[in-house]
Amino acid sequence: MPGARSLSSAQLSSREARWLALAAQGLSSPRPATTVGGRTPAKTRAQLLGVMSQLGTIQLDAVNVLARTQFLVPFSRLGPYDPAVLRSLSGPQASWFEYWGHAASLLPVELQPLLRWRMHRFRDDLVDSAAAQERRRAWRADHATYIASVLAEVTERGPLPASQLSEPRRQSGEWWDRRSTGRRALEVLFADGVLSAWRSANFERVYDLTERVVPAAVLEMPTPEEHDAQKQLITLAARCLGVATEADLADYFWLRPQRARLLVAELIADGHLVQVAVEGWPQPGYIMAGVHPRPPGRATATLVSPFDSLIWTRPRTQRLFEFHYRIEIYVPGQLRKHGYYVMPLLLGDELVGRFDLKSDRKGDALLVVGAFAEPGQATGAVAEAALAELHRLREWLGLSSLLVGPKGDLAPRLTALVRPPKKAATKQSRPRATRTTPGF
Repeated sequence: MPGARSLSSAQLSSREARWLALAAQGLSSPRPATTVGGRTPAKTRAQLLGVMSQLGTIQLDAVNVLARTQFLVPFSRLGPYDPAVLRSLSGPQASWFEYWGHAASLLPVELQPLLRWRMHRFRDDLVDSAAAQERRRAWRADHATYIASVLAEVTERGPLPASQLSEPRRQSGEWWDRRSTGRRALEVLFADGVLSAWRSANFERVYDLTERVVPAAVLEMPTPEEHDAQKQLITLAARCLGVATEADLADYFWLRPQRARLLVAELIADGHLVQVAVEGWPQPGYIMAGVHPRPPGRATATLVSPFDSLIWTRPRTQRLFEFHYRIEIYVPGQLRKHGYYVMPLLLGDELVGRFDLKSDRKGDALLVVGAFAEPGQATGAVAEAALAELHRLREWLGLSSLLVGPKGDLAPRLTALVRPPKKAATKQSRPRATRTTPGF
């Protein structure tokens, strides 16, 4: 592989674009060598803070069929680590806070001032469409007394989930309509920045006054003008993405595309960003000044969460990896092509396969419901690389067995690799950590 080169030509090959993206996302270098048991909590904490510093934000999601994405994203960068350390990083006076970054997200607490403009917009009901703004204003006006009582209760009682409000005003209905009025009131106050929140062990939001959650040193930081804050967020997005279009940069922290266009132009004029032509991209790409593409140094395969910032923008994933990816969680089972919770497999600088995975906690097994190689990939090599990564994931999840189902073109090769060799059982034989159950 060629080494790093200068970008004075302002052109990138498609492969070099992938190198920049993987390096920026912390997926280019090898994982730390130590196992979860060999890391001290202080070391784990430092490594997790490093992951957050590199990514800028980690999306939250409630789906727990395997493990929640906020735990999987660091696993892809670090390998096995203690999830309890991650949980300790958010909460009162902690290093991370939750807010609307890229959807519901964990973010470094130092970014809180850069999102105050969004809190102000929520307070003024200036989000979404004009019709949505009217609905928000009407709901806020209709429930003003109740919202004030919810805030008073949190102020008096301290941290509370919606379920522990003295008057939660539960609702009946489907999906979001099931949310209690109390939960909606807390969410309004959370979006406004009046309350801050963190997650309980079962993923329930716990709310408290922002001044009791966010460190005083952060709250005392000056509030940037909206323009300046968004410009800093675009700069951070460019660093975290490696190479990106204007739309990619806007999407990272959910900024409006037209605003991003103006800010990108300013950052180019300031010398912070450089425009480049990327092979196969119809739009220009933008990189931080002074960066250079380098081949990835990670030899092992990496499973990537469906909500990982490497792939959460699907058109960008297509451009970077020629990998068409859609989450099929909400697709009826009989219509799913690859499965319910499908994780792409990264090997070198390519996405070479996808695996529908499930943690069977009662059966103490990691289930490979479906295993698929990308077109043109050697199934044997992909299966071998995947097997090592699946065992890393299984061990980290504390599961004893790896079970492979029959779905997908990789399933036969993977089954052959994990099936124990046939031999006579002896009293000295020990149970293996890999087995298959056809058609589970």
